[in-house]
Amino acid sequence: MQYRTLGRTGVQVSSLALGAMNFGRIGHTTQDEVTTVVDAALEGGINVIDTADAYSGGESEEMVGKAIAGRRDDIVLATKATLPMGDERNHRGSSRRWLVTSLDNSLRRLGVDHVDLYQIHRWDPTTSDEETLSALTDLQRAGKIRYFGSSTFPAYRIVQAQWAAREHHLSRYVTEQPSYSILQRGIETHVLPVTEEYGLGVLAWSPLASGWLSGAIREGRDIATSRSTFMPQRFDTAIPSNRARLDAVERLAAVADEAGLTMIQLALGFVTAHPAVTSALIGPRTLDHLRSQLAAADTVLTADVLDAIDTIVAPGVDLAAHEKNDTPPALLDPALRRR
Repeated sequence: MQYRTLGRTGVQVSSLALGAMNFGRIGHTTQDEVTTVVDAALEGGINVIDTADAYSGGESEEMVGKAIAGRRDDIVLATKATLPMGDERNHRGSSRRWLVTSLDNSLRRLGVDHVDLYQIHRWDPTTSDEETLSALTDLQRAGKIRYFGSSTFPAYRIVQAQWAAREHHLSRYVTEQPSYSILQRGIETHVLPVTEEYGLGVLAWSPLASGWLSGAIREGRDIATSRSTFMPQRFDTAIPSNRARLDAVERLAAVADEAGLTMIQLALGFVTAHPAVTSALIGPRTLDHLRSQLAAADTVLTADVLDAIDTIVAPGVDLAAHEKNDTPPALLDPALRRR
């Protein structure tokens, strides 16, 4: 396992981090299965566990808390807030009112008195940066969080938040958690240059592109991954963007074979090779999934391999741009771009 410094915090983190989205109802995992995966991840050198209140309605946090009991201080523990937690309109977002309540709920579910990294899961356009940053700064000073970060923020919002922190003399986001893979490289254009400029640590999620780069999806095979069962539109090869992804996967498989690598090693090695990326978040559902991903922990891609990847998916290109999670609201709601 490789270890890197998380932004400018001085905290040392593993180049692969354990994402807990599949723990609980989403991944149909039991507590025993989760504990087994966590045990194996820690034994494999991973020291970061990332979860969120919204993962299976809090069940993921509860399972993580039970799995790490007795060894919390050996783990860099991260969670997130802002996605809806029920139908109540104020049980979401990044207002002070909700963040204070949401963090207390997360700490209770995790069975800890603080988290190392508290992240705003998505930018909340209804709440000012000053409101959110002041609440996070107070929670930090209260000792309930050590650091805080953003997740899937557009580049301009990352910049705005940095300036708001400076203007109002508040603590700042020290990390960003964007989606990044060989098939979705758009953040190379704007987000990663900004995180480098401000010295933010980067925890990249979906490095296997929702399973497209796992090696299980190939031409001529039925697509039967767990993700495809509840997101079938993202795997329907009659859709042009999905066809483009499958074509790219076939070409990438040839590159991996020639280099003596698995598709997982190629995919994770690509993400962790970028100088702006601190860690790649893996989200194994089973112990076998974890083992196949841990095999990429020390993978270092050669320049020839990285050049070959660039010829298949050009730098800064998203093969499925419509799946981006950081699209400005005005591009989604016509009313926001008309007088």
